[in-house]
Amino acid sequence: MQPVIEIQHLKKSFGSHEVLKDIDFTVNKGEVVSIIGSSGSGKSTLLRCINLLEKPTGGQIIYQGENILDDTHDMNAYRKNLGMVFQQFNLFNNHNALGNCVIGQRKVLKRSKKEAEDVAMNYLRDVGMEQYIHAKPKHLSGGQKQRVAIARALAMEPDVLLFDEPTSALDPEMVGEVLNVMKSLAHTGLTMLIVTHEMEFAREVSDRIVFMDQGVIVEQGPAQQLFDNPTEERTKAFLRRF
Repeated sequence: MQPVIEIQHLKKSFGSHEVLKDIDFTVNKGEVVSIIGSSGSGKSTLLRCINLLEKPTGGQIIYQGENILDDTHDMNAYRKNLGMVFQQFNLFNNHNALGNCVIGQRKVLKRSKKEAEDVAMNYLRDVGMEQYIHAKPKHLSGGQKQRVAIARALAMEPDVLLFDEPTSALDPEMVGEVLNVMKSLAHTGLTMLIVTHEMEFAREVSDRIVFMDQGVIVEQGPAQQLFDNPTEERTKAFLRRF
């Protein structure tokens, strides 16, 4: 297994409230890892620390053998290797679907307009949005917006794709279309780290499950093992609710 990101003794506090307490885990190349747990368990904060939207209070994030939390490290160089799909889509409302998938490539990767558009079209096709390339976000459903957001993240061709509860803002009938796109991606060898409350989906697509509660990792292991035969009482209690 080749580690892509290694988290060591990661901590995050907001004032006196410790949200993450001594987190250790590794995401390996080509692995799909889902983080599950109750609201407030620290899942989304962990994801936001990994892509540096939040600055960890302590610990290390090792990427390509270096601790990216060192002051000497170029955060932007690290960040461009991570794709992020947010709960609320975070699309640019003044750009159409194609423009949303082009802008980051042009600014960050310095691709030509033609190359960026070709790459964007490729991924918009993959997520079933090629017929909506000229539509602005206000004319798209929640599920369509999220599929554009996934194409935008893919167009940057990142080492790891991070998903922060990508279906939580969607109407129930739109959840399936986004999960289906993610399922098809999970079989392509992409490295994916997913915070989700969709248990059936997590079980089906994940190589490994990380269960968090109250800011710690209580248990982690292969998906089938963790769902069918959890060892920790807190994990059992959580899974019984589903």
